[in-house]
Amino acid sequence: MFNTLDLIDQEILKLLSENARMSYVEIGKRVNLSRVAVKSRMEALENEGIIERYSIVINPEKVGRMISAFFDVETEPSKLLEVAKKITALDQVTDVYQMTGSSKLHVHATLELNEDLERFLREDMYVIGGIVKIDCNVIVSRFKTRKGLRI
Repeated sequence: MFNTLDLIDQEILKLLSENARMSYVEIGKRVNLSRVAVKSRMEALENEGIIERYSIVINPEKVGRMISAFFDVETEPSKLLEVAKKITALDQVTDVYQMTGSSKLHVHATLELNEDLERFLREDMYVIGGIVKIDCNVIVSRFKTRKGLRI
C-alpha cells in the first residue's frame, strides 16, 4: 500500500507522525499545498484506512506508571485465543502480540509499583486458565521509544 502513496502523501504522514495536532495550514506550508488540498488528502488517507486514528503518546512514568514490564506467555495451543482475549481486557496491559514459537503471546503492561506487579501476576495473570508459563522482564532504562509506523 505504501508504494501507492505519492511523495506528498508520504510527507503528510511523516509530519502527522511527528505531530498529529499539526494544522492543515502548517502541513500545507511544508508540502506546498493549500489547506483545502491537505484536508482532502488527509480525508482520503483516512477513508482508505491508512490513517486509522489520531492519538497522543503519554509518558507512563509522568502519570505514575513507574513499572514497565514485558511478559512472554506460553499457552496451551487450544487456549491461545481465549488467553489473549482475557489478557487484552486487563487495564494495565498496553499491547498483546501473538509470536512465533510454541503458542506464545508477548504482552506489555505498565504498573505503578513493584507491589502492583506482584499483585498483577498473582491476581490477574496466574489465574487465567490455559497459561503454561510466564516469563517477566522489567525495563531498567529506556533508550528509544517509537509509537506507530514511521514513514
